[in-house]
Amino acid sequence: MASIFSKIVAGEIPSYKIYEDDKYFVFLDVFPLKKGHTLVIPKQEVDYMFDLDDDTIAGLYVLAKKVGIALKKAVPCKRIGQAVLGLEVPHAHLHLVPINTESDLRFNNEKLKLAPEEMEEIAASIRSYLEE
Repeated sequence: MASIFSKIVAGEIPSYKIYEDDKYFVFLDVFPLKKGHTLVIPKQEVDYMFDLDDDTIAGLYVLAKKVGIALKKAVPCKRIGQAVLGLEVPHAHLHLVPINTESDLRFNNEKLKLAPEEMEEIAASIRSYLEE
């Protein structure tokens, strides 16, 4: 059975897409810790980040750097926090979260509830900076 992320990549589940190419997909987390909380995933469904081949994991982090730079412009913050947990969805993924304090990256914090229009506005802003 395909993971929820594979269904998002296939277009079976809608997402706030930021970027897509033949190997990777980037979209907003619908249960964000902070505005702009973004997920960077390989399209290849692999459960554990360290089971990805070297080229795929290297490409994922190079893309995450580009997205992180755009995200920091779109959502001003001190840093873009990064987290790899991989327990909640069996598909390797990297969280990029705009943070001002370390506590902003605690996954037990209450998740934000943002309107669809605001989510699309955030995604569009990140996309615009990514295209620079």
